[in-house]
Amino acid sequence: MAEQDKALEFTGERFTPECVREIRYEHWHRYAFALAVARGKRVLDAACGEGYGSNLLAGVAEHVTGVDISVEAIEHARTRYGDRGNLQFHDGDAAQLAFADKSFDVVVSFETLEHLLAQQALVAGFARVLADDGILLISSPDKHTYSEVAGFRNEFHVRELYREELLDLLRPHFNGIRLYGQKLLFQSMLWTLDGSGEGAAMQTVDADGKVSPGLDYAPLYFVAVCAKQELPADLPRLSSFGDREESVYSHYNGEVRRNMSAGARIAELEAEIDRLRTSTRITPSSRWPRWLRR
Repeated sequence: MAEQDKALEFTGERFTPECVREIRYEHWHRYAFALAVARGKRVLDAACGEGYGSNLLAGVAEHVTGVDISVEAIEHARTRYGDRGNLQFHDGDAAQLAFADKSFDVVVSFETLEHLLAQQALVAGFARVLADDGILLISSPDKHTYSEVAGFRNEFHVRELYREELLDLLRPHFNGIRLYGQKLLFQSMLWTLDGSGEGAAMQTVDADGKVSPGLDYAPLYFVAVCAKQELPADLPRLSSFGDREESVYSHYNGEVRRNMSAGARIAELEAEIDRLRTSTRITPSSRWPRWLRR
């Protein structure tokens, strides 16, 4: 295997592009969403991790700088993506950026906030290195849905935020903020095959069959687009992302088939047990395996 093809070991702390299904959708979607904002701009990818997102943005940006505190991750990124002339990687603390004021037009930092306590310093630093008309794209899990409702604890998260806590962190530095919710959803999609039409119609049905307008879900993650001055006029109301292999859907169908096969086999075994009992008229013994004592 060529050196540039080697994967960074996945520890759970940072995403790698070899990850599949749900986590792949979540992470790639954020960078895909940032492409339109990054086009032709000087971009900083703060806490860039493995570098896949920086590399994606470099396909449209004037220049991309990736920064991560992990020397191992940066060395990997340089090896794997270092052939791009407009892409550089540096090891460093995203909360203590070593760049001059107004050095970048766009800063992206996805799934970074919750990994450190110095959140105010992080956001203040982003505002400092952004040009006056610069844009910040930043994401964070919603503490309520991600941890409290799910009963889940991510060992790599230091401080998760509620919605209002995230907004309170951003407001002192940015005049314009648009907050997006992100969650992997099971949807039926309709789209025009000739590219005609305008806008997007969204509906959600509840357990009682009532259909309401909009996507009525509790977000698992927040993605905030922040501007020192005005937000871009062409920000979308909705961003949809998927893969042509439909890996999540394929995995779901595979699990359904396996469960159906297992259920059929269990039914066969139960029928065989009933037949043996009827034909032999043996009283179950306490010494029998529990699954035979019926």
